[in-house]
Amino acid sequence: MPYETTHSNDDLTALVHRHADLMMRVAYTYLKNTADAQDVCQDVFIKLAKRSVVFSQAEHEKAWVIRVTINVCKDLLRSPWKKLFSPISESVRSIQNTSNQEVVACVLDLPAKYRIVIYLYYYEGYSTAEIAGLLKRNENTVRTQLKRARELLKACMIGGFVNE
Repeated sequence: MPYETTHSNDDLTALVHRHADLMMRVAYTYLKNTADAQDVCQDVFIKLAKRSVVFSQAEHEKAWVIRVTINVCKDLLRSPWKKLFSPISESVRSIQNTSNQEVVACVLDLPAKYRIVIYLYYYEGYSTAEIAGLLKRNENTVRTQLKRARELLKACMIGGFVNE
């Protein structure tokens, strides 16, 4: 039975409740800026509301939302408007546990190609094959990026990035 999204207000509201947090985390992982991440989320929901998208199951809907969120983030990063204005630095969101705060800060300092792979693997629980499909990358590339990201995180946690 196909998992279909319709465009009634109740259905769109339910969709927002299902995916807003996920989209916000993915967008923030890419952009490191709350305001831009919120704009991306809004753009993705507008895209979904304008299209009649039919999903075979809920997992396909989630994958579509992640893929479109990533694409909108990339579009924003390439836009001339974004290049004109540099974002105001944001501090790491208030986290009670200081060791978690350090890990989050190190993850956010990773290059974008590593941040998104770490996020999808550890926080969303995707396999390397699924991440490769979402990011349109070779699975071996994803594995290599995970390995390099772990090395960078280890170096950061011990005392700063290797490249510094």
